[in-house]
Amino acid sequence: MEGEKVTEAGSSSVGADEKKQEMKTTDQKPVSEVVLDVKGGGGGVTGFVPGRLLSLKEQIDKDKDDDSLRRWKEKLLGCVEGDLNGQMEPEVKFHSIGIVSDDFGEINTPLPVNGNQSDRVLFTLREGSQYQLKLTFSVLHNIVSGLTYSNTVWKAGLEVDQMKGMLGTYAPQREPYVYSLEEETTPSGVLARGIYSAKLKFEDDDKRCHMELKYSFEIKKSN
Repeated sequence: MEGEKVTEAGSSSVGADEKKQEMKTTDQKPVSEVVLDVKGGGGGVTGFVPGRLLSLKEQIDKDKDDDSLRRWKEKLLGCVEGDLNGQMEPEVKFHSIGIVSDDFGEINTPLPVNGNQSDRVLFTLREGSQYQLKLTFSVLHNIVSGLTYSNTVWKAGLEVDQMKGMLGTYAPQREPYVYSLEEETTPSGVLARGIYSAKLKFEDDDKRCHMELKYSFEIKKSN
């Protein structure tokens, strides 16, 4: 937990070496360079006002007369055309949150966390140890663009850490995505020990909140 960090995943402006490094973060690659016309217009132009949001089916049908482009889209979208229902808004469904640490290996908690678990300590770490949060999620209905996360941590009511990052842009597919957040190191010392509360939040570039998870964890003395 070392202050605010930003993890870029999926920017089309990064160099080739950076892209190779980013691809190690997920088991399945985000759609980092999607050229599907998600909102009926281009992007990244100052003053540009996007058109209406297009359903995934409309995006595929737009180029049905272009065989090469149609095949590229089908490959990109994981052959999910048979599951399309015309729904416009993308949906990100989170299946589990895991904690990976040398202390105990990996612990996974199914999502959503029910009410009587939200105040329960989900995991315990030793001071000065390294760990990563790992997420499993699915994207439904449409492409989700610019998915970001923020993880804010408090102790005794005081904010002690905040980490923000970019997960990327993802297309619907049948297999879930797996994403590991940046590795963190727990603080050390008497004052660092105790129970922490945290809030993990995911939004896309249209400010849709796809999940907000409150959880607790504990840091104990190193043996």
